[in-house]
Amino acid sequence: MLMSRVIKLFNLSRTVVHQNLNNNLIKYIAKSYEAKSPPIYYFENTEASANSYKNRPSGKSKLGFLPCFAIGIALTFDKFFDEFKIFKFSNFLKHGVLPSVKASSIIVNKPRVMMNFIADVVEKTAAAVVCIEIKDTRRRDFFTGQFSTRSSGSGFIVKEDGLILTNAHVILSQPGSVILVKLYDGSVHKAYVEAVDKKTDLATIRINANKSLPVLKLGSSSDIRPGEWVVAIGSPLTLENTITAGVVSSAHRSSNELGLRDKNIDYIQTDAAITFGNSGGPLVNLDGEAIGINAMKITPGISFAIPIDAVKNFLTRAQENKSTQKPKYLGITMLTLSDDITRELGMYRDHKGVIVWRVVIGSPADVGGLVPGDIIISINGKQIKNADDVHSILDSTNILKIELLRKNMKKEVTVQAEEN
Repeated sequence: MLMSRVIKLFNLSRTVVHQNLNNNLIKYIAKSYEAKSPPIYYFENTEASANSYKNRPSGKSKLGFLPCFAIGIALTFDKFFDEFKIFKFSNFLKHGVLPSVKASSIIVNKPRVMMNFIADVVEKTAAAVVCIEIKDTRRRDFFTGQFSTRSSGSGFIVKEDGLILTNAHVILSQPGSVILVKLYDGSVHKAYVEAVDKKTDLATIRINANKSLPVLKLGSSSDIRPGEWVVAIGSPLTLENTITAGVVSSAHRSSNELGLRDKNIDYIQTDAAITFGNSGGPLVNLDGEAIGINAMKITPGISFAIPIDAVKNFLTRAQENKSTQKPKYLGITMLTLSDDITRELGMYRDHKGVIVWRVVIGSPADVGGLVPGDIIISINGKQIKNADDVHSILDSTNILKIELLRKNMKKEVTVQAEEN
């Protein structure tokens, strides 16, 4: 039974071969790389190929049975091939064509394409980085008539509804000012402060853009390694989306090493340039994830970022309305008394405290009775040695009982600070 079926298939295959292969030759182009395409199989109809087939030797040979037998086997399993979407041999015999092959897109092996990993990171992340400007509503630019820019910084969007992360020092101590945020698309929006933590120098502000905004993914700072590539993005001198790159110089640089009191943070040290105005912008790894917030530059080649794990803790606390501080506003500019200042004022060198350099008209300090030239020596019974002592007391209370020197005479005033 099996033999008779094979013989029938053999006869069928001979007939098909006679009908279809008379006018066809298979040619294979083995080398086609210069044409930038994979090897191509094609058929060519030539009279010579037909004549060569007709003039074949007529003698019977045992070896001549093998090709026909192979064709018969192929036809036997033709249904199997078709079932699994494999090349169907009967189509080849019937039409004399192989399945068409499409060349896949080829990536050119050029250094500009292969090595521009920094540009790839920027392309992923730049749209979520913003420029922050603090405008003084009491002063206008003489030429433009617009509110003058008091300071600037950077930030990045962490929620689609407009929540933006930045440094606390970017938006604090700015009385009589308005915060403007410029997005990647050029649109400008007014922002308001949502949460501040001066101890970690972190803050969140919010804008209402009436659309879904691009968000920068927060990575992890626990597994970063010295020598790892990083990209700093920010707006130094209000130059939006300025890119600098470098490596992680140290993954855990303690605040004590930097002489920062009461910070309790292990900073990320990098040689990526972080200049004035970059503060608050993201430090990004090659996966396009924020691993830190640009904080400060000590000297060229030595800059620091707040690790993103500390930022995540801040965001959690801010959401729960715990351990965060709202900015306080006194309305003064003050300087710590130094030997040079006391000498200029004709005071004894052992005087300690801060001198009130300027008082904003209508501010809480002005209402409370402070005037320029006053020397604050204690607040709420605590001796004041420098400006940090004043800020520390402001963190805990709004009511300040201030003991001061005015024209070498002691006075006491009470000032109620406002929440900014």
